[in-house]
Amino acid sequence: MPQLLVPWVPENWDLSADLRTWQWGAVPQLPPLFLADGSGVAQQQTIVRVCHDKYALYVCFECCDSDIWGEYTRRDESIFDEEVVEVFISHGPDPKQNYYEFEISPNGVLLDARVHNPTELRRDLQVDCNWDCPDLRWQATRNDLMGHWWAALAIPWSSIGGADGSGFIYRANFFRIERTHGSEPEFSCWSPTFTAPADFHKPSYFGILDTGIRG
Repeated sequence: MPQLLVPWVPENWDLSADLRTWQWGAVPQLPPLFLADGSGVAQQQTIVRVCHDKYALYVCFECCDSDIWGEYTRRDESIFDEEVVEVFISHGPDPKQNYYEFEISPNGVLLDARVHNPTELRRDLQVDCNWDCPDLRWQATRNDLMGHWWAALAIPWSSIGGADGSGFIYRANFFRIERTHGSEPEFSCWSPTFTAPADFHKPSYFGILDTGIRG
């Protein structure tokens, strides 16, 4: 499974400003996303950038997309049936039965949920979309002419199991669902879940995020 030593947020960022004004290019990008079944890299690629400070985890997705679309407009609607980027995350180094799920559509619609997944089988999966992550920040923009859309989140450590990010290890995965009209959907991720059909709810395959701070 992949491991990431999460870099500290760039010093010149104004974290009170609009997420779109942050210079995300200063944050190293993750390797290209793989197809969920592990057979190769995704055709419609996604650049993922991740950094942190003692308050939050910051994640940015930059998506190449030849057919950007989405019809849902309200928070916690079933945007996973359309096009989304996703973060799944849990506190601690071991796979967890309980974790958090964050999704954003190209139109900026958010789904945030607490997940209970005791067996990694769909029949036992419980997703609580009534939960709203405290102090979460998110944004998305789309450029249909250029075939590109962008989304970012600021996820407070205190809202996902920790007072701050100091010395914490997290299990996490970063995903994208791409549904081009007239083509088969493409499910890609940082850490492949080796499932066909694709299933992202496999916490045993989540990668490791290390904040790199000890004490």
